[in-house]
Amino acid sequence: MATLGVPGILAWRYPVPVNLSHSRLFLSILSISLLLAACHEEPPVHGPLRQEAYVWQRESSPAVRESIGQARDLAGLAVLAAEIDLRPRTPSVIRIPLDAATLKSYGRPVGAALRVHAFPGRFVDDPKMVQYLQNLVRDVVAEARTKGLSLSEIQMDYDCPEWKLEDYRGLLLSLRPSAAPVPIRFTALPVWLYQVRAFRKLLEVVDGYVLQVHSLEPPHGPGGPIALTEPKSARAWVEKAAGFGKPFRVALPTYSYQVAFDAKGKLIGILAEGPLLTFWEGTTVRSATSDPQAMAGLIRGWTEKRPKELAGVIWYRLPVAGDRNNWSWPTLRTVMAGRAPQPGLRAETRRPEPGLVEIDLVNGGSAESTWPPSVRIRWGNDTFIAADALAGYSLRRDGAREVRLGRLGGGSNARDRALRPGDRRVVAWLRFKVPTEVQVELSPPAG
Repeated sequence: MATLGVPGILAWRYPVPVNLSHSRLFLSILSISLLLAACHEEPPVHGPLRQEAYVWQRESSPAVRESIGQARDLAGLAVLAAEIDLRPRTPSVIRIPLDAATLKSYGRPVGAALRVHAFPGRFVDDPKMVQYLQNLVRDVVAEARTKGLSLSEIQMDYDCPEWKLEDYRGLLLSLRPSAAPVPIRFTALPVWLYQVRAFRKLLEVVDGYVLQVHSLEPPHGPGGPIALTEPKSARAWVEKAAGFGKPFRVALPTYSYQVAFDAKGKLIGILAEGPLLTFWEGTTVRSATSDPQAMAGLIRGWTEKRPKELAGVIWYRLPVAGDRNNWSWPTLRTVMAGRAPQPGLRAETRRPEPGLVEIDLVNGGSAESTWPPSVRIRWGNDTFIAADALAGYSLRRDGAREVRLGRLGGGSNARDRALRPGDRRVVAWLRFKVPTEVQVELSPPAG
């Protein structure tokens, strides 16, 4: 017996030789079946992606408000409204008040995110915990309504173990009436996509979801690779998520974090937010950073071709002045356009008073720049009096009309290793008896 199997139709079995009329009939049926299958296959889409960002600060500071005002390139925001810890017997919550005045003046869709930390039990066994979350969702929606702010969504951010997805489905279903009429969505981990039945049922009770493809594994040691997002995996997960037929956004990282290991290589701390730290001697510190070039490649690829279910990108997190663990606005805007950011390091001279010259390093580009290992400064007369180096440089006299700045050993602080876009740092001053023209030459930045 000969067998021909075609996906989507039954396999036909027939003896040989075959009647010619039967063969023609079979070929006609096969052609129609393949044509129908091709018609049902959804073609990819192309064009600009909708891009949004998270606002994850716990306080609406002047810097946060200023950054929201600059976010006109973004199609919307999702602001952190609450952090909930369900591990203690009595749940604890940090509520972040909605800055309605700033968000309304922003003039674009704004959603509220609720970050739920690990829950050791099951919601189905703890109705009081479910009621606690219902009341919290209701309070956030009511706060927005009272302040005249129309929310675009309630987004639940809960890292549910994949074996408890059915339980999570029950929770989300119970939260819908509390959120109504605001749509409710959730943040999904890629591992959930492989629990096909449970994930499909989860999608039945929500209005959409965000696929998080960053920071999925802890660093394994001081010498191992640290990647926030692996582009190849991100593309594969997006394709797999599209197979469920539900619109979704993908969350991409803009941040970095410090990872500290002790002398034995044991992980002792991770710092992703807050001020940068200096660690004690013997500690190995590495920085895990989001690669702007790789993220730009993802945006460029999805702009050219993507599944129709991919509704957009949401960046974690909004650039804010003073947040040294995050991209700056020039970097984010460049990546959003699908371009790889480039540094633009240059030296500038200033003359705050007669005879005094100050040397600035300025990064006018869209990417971080490492410090140049040396800076050569020359002048054209013999009126030099004194000079000094700043910002981690030492000064050496190289002749009657020249000095050279050399970079001292780098510290563990990210602030010591890079000049961010827009940064300006004074690296030296020189004093002369009379006003003097000065020339500055930078060596290529190391690394």
